[in-house]
Amino acid sequence: MGIMRDKRDKKSAYQEQKVAVGSSAPQDGKGGRAGRKYLLLRLWCYLSRYHFLIVAGMTLMFLSNILALLGPRLSGRAIDAIGIRAGGVDFDKVFYYTGWMAAFYVISAVLSYLLSLLTIHLTRKIIYQMRRDVFENLSRLPVSFFDEYSTGDIISVVTYDIDTVNQSLSNDFLQILQSVITVLFSLVMMLSIAPMMVLIFVVTIPVSMMLTKFIVSHSRPLFRIRSKKLGELNGMVEEMINGQKTIRAYGREEQVIEVFDRKNEEAVEANTRAEYYGTLAGPSVNFMNNTSLALISVFGSLLYLRGGIGIGDISSFVQYSRKFSGPVNEAANIIGEFQSAFAAAERVFRLMDELPERPDGEKARVLEEVYGDVILRDVSFGYQPEQQILKEFNLHAKAGQQIAIVGPTGAGKTTVINLLMRFYDISKGCILLDGQDAYDIKRDSLRGAYTMVLQDAWLFHGTIYENLVYGRENITMEEVEKAARAAMIYSYIKKLPEGFQTQLSDNGVHISKGQRQLLTIARAMLSDARMLILDEATSNVDTRTEMQIQKAMRSLMADKTCFVIAHRLSTIRHADLILVVKDGRIAEQGSHEELMRKRGEYFQMQQAQFEGAFE
Repeated sequence: MGIMRDKRDKKSAYQEQKVAVGSSAPQDGKGGRAGRKYLLLRLWCYLSRYHFLIVAGMTLMFLSNILALLGPRLSGRAIDAIGIRAGGVDFDKVFYYTGWMAAFYVISAVLSYLLSLLTIHLTRKIIYQMRRDVFENLSRLPVSFFDEYSTGDIISVVTYDIDTVNQSLSNDFLQILQSVITVLFSLVMMLSIAPMMVLIFVVTIPVSMMLTKFIVSHSRPLFRIRSKKLGELNGMVEEMINGQKTIRAYGREEQVIEVFDRKNEEAVEANTRAEYYGTLAGPSVNFMNNTSLALISVFGSLLYLRGGIGIGDISSFVQYSRKFSGPVNEAANIIGEFQSAFAAAERVFRLMDELPERPDGEKARVLEEVYGDVILRDVSFGYQPEQQILKEFNLHAKAGQQIAIVGPTGAGKTTVINLLMRFYDISKGCILLDGQDAYDIKRDSLRGAYTMVLQDAWLFHGTIYENLVYGRENITMEEVEKAARAAMIYSYIKKLPEGFQTQLSDNGVHISKGQRQLLTIARAMLSDARMLILDEATSNVDTRTEMQIQKAMRSLMADKTCFVIAHRLSTIRHADLILVVKDGRIAEQGSHEELMRKRGEYFQMQQAQFEGAFE
């Protein structure tokens, strides 16, 4: 009937390597955090997919910059043509050089405009692909990941962090390349004009670089903290918005505002500190650049007085020195923005690299035909290895039986369902479906054999009809209406202006919880799965409707194996087998009549509910 699974001494691969969203990046070989090379390599993987656009963009950028950088040289020639003597102006040369200078600037501007259009197009492709990759990985992550991490923090990564990364890719990355071209070309031109004056930069540039390196080393951790605090703030806001009714019912608005103020203050403080230290690089480098300009003016004047350089060459050299030092200054500012992008990239790639569910085994196969015979044999499990929820749990659900699972809160009822669906992996024992080990069955095939109705009804943005036929194809309207009638929701739907084509949004917040739950019950009735899981599926409907639905479901779901978790014991009287779970073990099992005659745990639960109903 299957091979008993030995207790796993170590956690699953996912649990071993699992790291919180927003935590540090993978460590490098020196034991520190992943460096910029790792992040740039990952970002380059996205850029390299569009190598044609990258080549076209770099060509446009190169031509645009070269044409703009020829301007100062032509300007110097025009100044020399004017001369310093009255009446000594060579107008032909002045107009010749200024004409070419204007033409180069116009062509450069057109090329820059085309580069902007190409950059927008490239950014659109990258941000689309990056969000798609993140969301695809989210869809493959185990349920345990979403049980542990804040929804708001995950949303912050998918929206804010990816936007931050792409802002750097689209603007800052190209700006850095443009700066490199500008610096190299300006350096060549300055060397051709006055090599001696270039020695000034031998002093000022290293000082600027050391200042930048010092500031960056202190600011980068602050940007990482900023992203983390923003994620925490988003998680708190998402949690509070979802719980607005409860907050107002308990009058906790002021306390919630205090918590928000604290989280908001932490986020603002982290942002302020990061921006403060990040922006120090710009003014510091700008000071050194202005110092360079002052020194160039002094030494240029001395060379002119000695006849070693002309006025036009001094003018050209000053302009090239500004273009040479300008990108250095811009690079310092961009580096501050890069720190924010690196921190965001760490969170994005961390989420992208979260390990998915264990892959199916090589011998795993698809279920060809499902009968619904389920066995749990000596199953043990704990969400934390040191704290076992289920202990040596045994269950045999024969095909077509209705199995009810009852017990106190925290006894492990819902855990049984999580294990049946393989949302979590067992620690010990085995689960058999129609005689096959559940771990030898492809996960999608196994889950497709079940349909679920949970206490928390989930509806997506779309029409009522689309919500009802979710996961089904080639279904007739007659079948949909039949299920709606059986679920006691048909009359409500027909009263709506657009009937089954009525749009639902935001998880159906404009309809009652009971109506949402009836819609999910109707959806389950349309499923062709051979096994059904009902986890407090009728908790939000009145008792009379619940009894009617139970009757309809018994007739419509005949010959299906059903697992029912219920606190209202009156709704499971007709179950074929009732399991009373306590402390992770089955305390009692049998039919309603058998358990009542035993006068044990189940009897006491019945008495407690009966007495409570008349107090």
